[in-house]
Amino acid sequence: MTGVIDYAADLKAIASLTTQPQRLDRTLGSALHSLGQVIAFDLAVLYRLEGDTLVPAAADGPLDSTAIRRHRLSLRDHPRLARVLDHGRPMSLTEEHHASEEGDPYDGVLDLPHGHACMVIPLRSADAPVGLITLDRRVCEPYSPAEVSLADVYAQLASTALVFADQAELLDRYRRRLEEQNSSLGATSSGDAESGELLERTRSPKMRRFVEFARQVAPTPLPVLIRGETGSGKEVAARALHEWSDRARRPFVSVNCAAIPDNLVESELFGHRKGAFSGAVRDRAGRFVAANGGTLFLDEIGDMPPVAQAKLLRALQEGSFEPVGSDATVRVDVRVIAASHVDLEAAIRERRFREDLFYRLAAVPLSLPPLRERSEDIVEIAHSRLRQLAAAPGRGPWRLGEGAIEELCARPWPGNVRELLHTIERATIVVPAGTIERDHLLLDPLEGPVAASEHEAGPTGAVPPFAEAEKQLLRRALDATGGKIYGADGAAALLRLKPTTLQAKLKKHRLR
Repeated sequence: MTGVIDYAADLKAIASLTTQPQRLDRTLGSALHSLGQVIAFDLAVLYRLEGDTLVPAAADGPLDSTAIRRHRLSLRDHPRLARVLDHGRPMSLTEEHHASEEGDPYDGVLDLPHGHACMVIPLRSADAPVGLITLDRRVCEPYSPAEVSLADVYAQLASTALVFADQAELLDRYRRRLEEQNSSLGATSSGDAESGELLERTRSPKMRRFVEFARQVAPTPLPVLIRGETGSGKEVAARALHEWSDRARRPFVSVNCAAIPDNLVESELFGHRKGAFSGAVRDRAGRFVAANGGTLFLDEIGDMPPVAQAKLLRALQEGSFEPVGSDATVRVDVRVIAASHVDLEAAIRERRFREDLFYRLAAVPLSLPPLRERSEDIVEIAHSRLRQLAAAPGRGPWRLGEGAIEELCARPWPGNVRELLHTIERATIVVPAGTIERDHLLLDPLEGPVAASEHEAGPTGAVPPFAEAEKQLLRRALDATGGKIYGADGAAALLRLKPTTLQAKLKKHRLR
C-alpha cells in the first residue's frame, strides 16, 4: 500500500508541471528526481528537440555533471534515437544495442560498463516529437517492462509540461510585443491632425518641394535620413513618410537616441533577455521588434554610442540582430527613418559616427527647411495648434489678433516650430479664451512684458529668452501643484504636456 501511495504522490508532482510553465527549468529537474524514487538510475537526462539536435534541459543523478549538461546529441549520428522519436514508444536498450556501430549516446562522456541498464523514453506532442528522456544505471540488468511502462507515463506528463511551457512563452512574447507597441505608439502620439495633412497644408514653395519629394520616397523601402534644425519638425516629417507608405497600418515607433543612457541604448533598440544585466528582471522585446512590419524613427541618431552603431548597421544590412544577453537571432522587417540636427559628416571626421552607417542610413537624404525660410506657414501652424488646444473640455476657443499675427511673422524663430508652438501654448495660459494680442505673445508669465530687443535676438544670441521663460513657467507650475507631476491635478496636466515630456524639460533646466 505504501508503494501505491508513493507512486501517486510522485505522479501528482509530475502532473503539477503542466500548471506551472513559468517554473519549467526548476520543475523538470524535480520531475527527474521524483522519477528516481520509483525507477532507479544513476543518470537521467531530459532533452528538448531543437531541429535535428537533442539539447539537455534537465539532468539528475550521481553521474550528472557539467559535461552531461553540455552534451548534445545529433539525430544524424544516432539513428536509433531518431527511430524511437518516430515510433513514439519507449525502448529499453541492451548490450547488443551498445555493441553496435552506433554505440552508446554517452561514449566519451561517461565510463559505463558494457551491458548496463539504459532506457530511452520519447516525449511527444500530438504526433510531433518534442524531446526524450534517457535513463542509465551501472547495474548490468535491463529495465523491466513494468519500469518502461511507468517511465512512459512520466514522459507523457513531462511532454505536456514542455508543450504548455512553449505555448506560455509564445503568448508571453506576443503580450510583451503588444505592450511594447502600445507603449511606443502611446508615447509618440502627435495630436489629432495627421502628420501628412499638416505638411500638405504648407503655403511655402520650399516646403512644397520637400513634401513632393517626400511623397515620392515614401512608398520605397529605402532608409531615409532627415536633416534639420532643432524643433523644425523632423518627427512630423517622419510620420508623414510612414503615413504615405504601404506600412501606414503597421506600427510607427519613435526613439530619441539622445534621451537614452549610453549603456541602455542596445537594450532599448534590440531588447534583452532576463538576467542580461543588473535590473533586467524579465525579457524585453525592444523597439525593433515593436516596429516589426512598420517604421522605426531614430531621432538624434548622431548621439548614438559606437557599440550600438555597429549593431544597428548589421540590423540594417541583414534585417536581424541578437537581443542583449542572447545568442538567438531575431529577424524583423523594419523601415528605418533617422534624423539629426548635427553635422554627421563632421562627426565622421571626428570618429564619433561610423561612415558605413551614415551611407546606409542616408540612402535618401531629406533636408527640412527651418521655419524662418517658410514664413508663409507660421500663421497656419499657430491656428492649427489653437484648434487642437480648444478641443480640450473647458478651454478656448481663441483667435489671433492682427498685432499677434504681425508679431509672429516678424520673429526669427531660432527654435523653429517647437518654439512657435510653445509661444502659442504659453499665450493660451495667459488668455483662457478669446483674442490673443501682441502683448500676450510678448508677456513673460512671471515677469511681465519682455523687451522687444530680446525677441529680436537671432540664433546667435547667447541664451534665447524662450529658454528662461520656459524654465520660469515650469517652476511656477511645480509650485502650483506642490511638485506633483502626474495625475489630473499634476503639473503635466496643468501645462498640457505628457509627463515624460515634462520630466525631460525639468531635467534640461535642472529643476526638481
